[in-house]
Amino acid sequence: MTSMPAAERIGSHIKRAEQALASTKQAVLKPAGLTVAQYGALLFLSEQPGASAAGLARACGVTPPTMNTVLKNLQERGLIVRTRHELHRNVLETRLTDEGERVVADGDSRAVPVERALAAEFTAEERESLIALLGRCVDLLESVRPAESFARPERRPPSGGRRGTGGP
Repeated sequence: MTSMPAAERIGSHIKRAEQALASTKQAVLKPAGLTVAQYGALLFLSEQPGASAAGLARACGVTPPTMNTVLKNLQERGLIVRTRHELHRNVLETRLTDEGERVVADGDSRAVPVERALAAEFTAEERESLIALLGRCVDLLESVRPAESFARPERRPPSGGRRGTGGP
């Protein structure tokens, strides 16, 4: 027996809602030839042209390697172009092509009704409360998440060996 039943775990309910939203959006976006991640990237680019892959990954809630795969696929389909930043030559700026704008508009015409139907399930007051409550969840979870450690593990000398002569 666990110390907290699944039915009492708020995270389980949030995850279930997120999975239902993602699978519904996946189903409505499929005829447009888009995945949810691709749609998210295109939508963000339609509002923030020139974003970097790292910025897109953060905005879409995916890892940078996942976003790089998404961008590679979108570029191969001619939906985006990536060019070097004028000042920061290591940064690639990403922009929609004309075809990318057409595809994101098609995807949006399919995804927006899902969002509108979801919003219609709540009164204006309930929507505001839900958004505020979810925001509190995010704030709390970000405050209790352990900091990622990028420190390298200490290197130990081989068994019985000693490191140098000058100390640790």
